[in-house]
Parts: sequence; structure tokens; C-alpha cells
Amino acid sequence: MEHLQKYIDIAVEAAVKAGVEILNIYGENFEVSYKEDTSPLTLADQNANARIMSYLVKTGFPIISEENKQINYTERKSWENCWIVDPLDGTKEFIKRNGEFTVNIAFINRQKPIFGVIYVPVTKTLYVGNVSTKKSFKATLNDDLQVPHDFFTKQYEIKPKSKSDKNIQVVGSRSHMNTDTKEFIDKLEKKYEHVEIVSKGSSLKLCLLAEGKADVYPRFAPTMEWDTAAGQAICNAVGIQVLQKDTDKELIYNKENLLNPFFIASAII
Repeated sequence: MEHLQKYIDIAVEAAVKAGVEILNIYGENFEVSYKEDTSPLTLADQNANARIMSYLVKTGFPIISEENKQINYTERKSWENCWIVDPLDGTKEFIKRNGEFTVNIAFINRQKPIFGVIYVPVTKTLYVGNVSTKKSFKATLNDDLQVPHDFFTKQYEIKPKSKSDKNIQVVGSRSHMNTDTKEFIDKLEKKYEHVEIVSKGSSLKLCLLAEGKADVYPRFAPTMEWDTAAGQAICNAVGIQVLQKDTDKELIYNKENLLNPFFIASAII
């Protein structure tokens, strides 16, 4: 796709500016309301979404965002390209003030993630994955929130772990360790000498795989497309697959139902 780097740069700036909006609320006594599906909503979600929209709308591509009114599939199904956005992934983490929340922006072409941007406002950590170049990058921004001028070079490149026959690190959610997940881990414990559970909030779970801090992430609980699109791009760029549990096919996007099927993200299984 032509001008891809231009769109990556726009998404990076949008994510970082959204992070500023989030931190403006983070230090305040903020109110929490609840949507129809009982998920929490704060002013930070709304302000971050408005800031991101102000950047992405200029690209001319349609946008699917958690905080936008959802567009009917009869219109969406004709989209070849679109943005998928979660302006504040991990609102529960935000409310707990544990820092493990992110801004997620992904670009989709024919239902597949082409690139993804994940920004962690509290730590000023930026992840970018470009599937077409098969590379992902990570940097901590300075106090002025400037992206390093040589960000897309080997110095900042991230890669997954090498496979081990004895040890495996499994990403587990603090709030979603259900029976299916426990059974999956039980099977791994029969195969490996040591199975370690690594916990993180939000899309950081997928980032752990891409940067070599974990091996596999089984997700047998509900997620939406905006929860995973950016993280999947970052993973796919370094050779990590994000496969539907029942079909072993990659997750796809801009589906009629924006709810993801259960999935396993891994480079080794």
C-alpha cells in the first residue's frame, strides 16, 4: 500500500496525543459510568477518542472505534480499508490506577491487520508493528513525548523468544482465568518442566509475546476487535500467529459481529 509510513506516523501521533488526554484525567477524581454491556466508561475514554478521531478522519478511511456509534454491517462490508481503534484499552486497569492500560490503533486491509500502534501513557512506551516489513519496534518516549528519530531501525526492533523444550511462559489475565484456560495450562504442564504465568492488563498481553517476554497467550473469554487488532499486527509482524481456537485460522476484522472468537496467540504452538 502506498504512503503506508505516512499513515503509521499519523497513528503514532494520534495515540501519543490521546495518551496525554488520558493522563489529564488519570490524576483527577473522575466519574465512572457504565454502558449497556456493563463495561465502564470514563471521560478519559471519550476525550482520547475525540483526539484520535481528529487525526484519523483526515485520512479519509472509515473508522471503527469502541467509543463511536457502530456502523451497520450493510455499509461496513464494502470497506476494503479501515481503522480499528480502542482509545482506552483497559478501562478497568485505568480505574484501578495500575498503569496497565493502552491506546490501540490498527489499520485493516481486507479484514487483515496491516500495522498496529499501541501506546502506554503511564510509562510513555510505544509499540509499532508493520506486517508488510515483518518488523515491530518498541521505545520509551522522552518527557517531551518525542518519538526517537531513528525509531524504525534495528536499535528499537523487538523479537519473540526462542523456543524452549523445558520452560514456557503463558500470558494469563488477572480477571479471566476460567476453566478452559486452566485446562489449557494443565496440558502445557504435562509437556514442559516449568510453566510460568505472566499477568498483564489490556493489549500489553500481546505485546509481551512480540517482545519475547512470554510464549503463548490463550484467550478463552470475550474480546472485541478493537481489543486485539493493533496487538495482532504487532505480533504478526514478528511471526506470531493469533489463531481462532476452533478453526486455527487467523483472527479477521470488520466482521458482521465485532466480537472475537476465542483465540490462542503463539509462535510455538
